[in-house]
Amino acid sequence: MTEVVKVEGVQKNFGKAKALSDVTFTIKAGEVVGFIGPNGSGKSTTIRILLGIIKRNAGNAEIFGKDVWKNSLEIHKRISYVPGDVNLWGSLTGGEIIDLFLKLHGGGNKERRDYLIERFELDPKKKAKSYSKGNRQKVGLIAALSVDSDLYIFDEPTSGLDPLMESIFQEEVERLKSAGKSILLSSHILSEVERLADKVVIIRQGEIVETGTLEEMRHLTRSTVEMEADGDVSAMADVAGVFGFEQDGNKATFSAEQQHLNEILLAAGKLDVKKFDSSPPTLEDLFMRHYEG
Repeated sequence: MTEVVKVEGVQKNFGKAKALSDVTFTIKAGEVVGFIGPNGSGKSTTIRILLGIIKRNAGNAEIFGKDVWKNSLEIHKRISYVPGDVNLWGSLTGGEIIDLFLKLHGGGNKERRDYLIERFELDPKKKAKSYSKGNRQKVGLIAALSVDSDLYIFDEPTSGLDPLMESIFQEEVERLKSAGKSILLSSHILSEVERLADKVVIIRQGEIVETGTLEEMRHLTRSTVEMEADGDVSAMADVAGVFGFEQDGNKATFSAEQQHLNEILLAAGKLDVKKFDSSPPTLEDLFMRHYEG
């Protein structure tokens, strides 16, 4: 697939403080990439560099094969962006602001705009100064989703939205995905990233610490096993690849390393197993592996 976004060894300093030391990842055509990390890890700085708002100190960053700093105006014609805190003109109504955004972008589908206003339950006649944070986010999302862009960049887009609106946003992202659009989704809601992303990029202290599909990343960590048997389950505690073993009568819970699953299953098979459930690690498990301590 064609690389829509290409970031290689990007560095950024603010004075003596190093915000990004080595950021490298790609987004292919039709791919949803989840970009995760805690506050201060460098997510928003990376996104601002991609948008041409700030200049990198080193490395390369391209969108549609063009340098993000030198060709930002041309690139912006083909992208939609929603920040984590949408600032609006207080004296204008939500509807007026959405129309202004669409006009500034140079297009937009008015039928889709009206559909999204209804779907996100936004009152477009109210002045923006009366909007809650959630409603300000809705204005940004409606404007971005009303434009037929090739790349959508969302930086904590559902901040302030209730769970129902979060679900609607996720459905809209799935629609974009099915239409072959490329999406960079930075979100603190890990379940949202897990549901939507084809690939996950984890950033820590300005460096990319892991990149890959969820399935690829799950091979690097342990599954959780819950089992019940007629035999003595304590025998499982000494099997290679078993960690964190806990026993409650004839039931046991433990973590299992992927490369030892065959040995674990063979050992369990000798105990007259009544139940054996293995759950792959969640994105939260993978995320916390990099941030615990």
